[in-house]
Amino acid sequence: MHGANVTTWSFFFLEGFSKYPRLETVLFVSSLVMYLATLLGNSMLILITALDTRLHSPMYLFLGNLSFMDICYTSASIPTLLVNLLSAQKTIVFSGCAVQMYLSLAMGSTECVLLAAMAYDRSLAICCPLRYPALMTRRLCVRLASVSWATGCLTALLETSFALQMPLCGNRIDHFTCEILAVLKLACARSLLMDLTMLVVSVLLLPVPMLLVCISYVFILSTILRIRSSEGRHKAFSTCGAHLTVVVLYYGAALSMYLKPSSSSSQQVDKIVSLLYGVLTPMLNPIIYSLRNKEVKDAVKKLLGRLPQCQARGDF
Repeated sequence: MHGANVTTWSFFFLEGFSKYPRLETVLFVSSLVMYLATLLGNSMLILITALDTRLHSPMYLFLGNLSFMDICYTSASIPTLLVNLLSAQKTIVFSGCAVQMYLSLAMGSTECVLLAAMAYDRSLAICCPLRYPALMTRRLCVRLASVSWATGCLTALLETSFALQMPLCGNRIDHFTCEILAVLKLACARSLLMDLTMLVVSVLLLPVPMLLVCISYVFILSTILRIRSSEGRHKAFSTCGAHLTVVVLYYGAALSMYLKPSSSSSQQVDKIVSLLYGVLTPMLNPIIYSLRNKEVKDAVKKLLGRLPQCQARGDF
């Protein structure tokens, strides 16, 4: 580290997909469409869970939190990506980079814990249906959601503060966002404390919640297989099928990003995985829950049915 060109950078260059200029227009259009779909779909889910009294239950409180996280997560990085795809100077100021890194880590980490809480909720609903209202009280539901938020925000603050204190020997980030692993590649030297922090946080927020999800689904599947009627089994599967689909998509992408050897894939592959992880998954979440959940579909139809009435009253 002695003699290295260590500088306190006021801004960073985001290389993004500049090596493929012909793809930038295609990426801009596709990213914009997916971002708008993410905002619309998740906002719709938040709206119907707030307005429809039939959805005032723990499952939908968790789902509302998940939708809000997806909006925040995509809004932290996609607007910058869209601007840079059309700009010759793909830059971001230091403070913007810090906020972007923190929000991405906080929302991603919170979602990891929240998905485990949602799996626990589904296991109680299916394995103990008669005792479910007494076990999963609104107070416990709020506590689980609060613990998810607190865990994600605090671990993100720890990682971001350590990463931004690292001496950097360059300001050209080979990514389309201030992703922490891409920023740490600019460090002048490895830090044992930073590596240990990243490892501990990654293990706590990925394999541990995923293990809890697996345990919950072992109990769920064992209970479903004991249900005699095919209609009862179908209803139980449809209840947790949407959540399981989201879990596979989310943890699969996250594990491929944060728990792999650094030399196992190129940075270009990492950027593509990040784009899918950061845009596609949040966009698919409301679609998956809407298609697999009769209560959500009924609430959407009810909300859409009110719109013509509201317009008629306004015209009158």
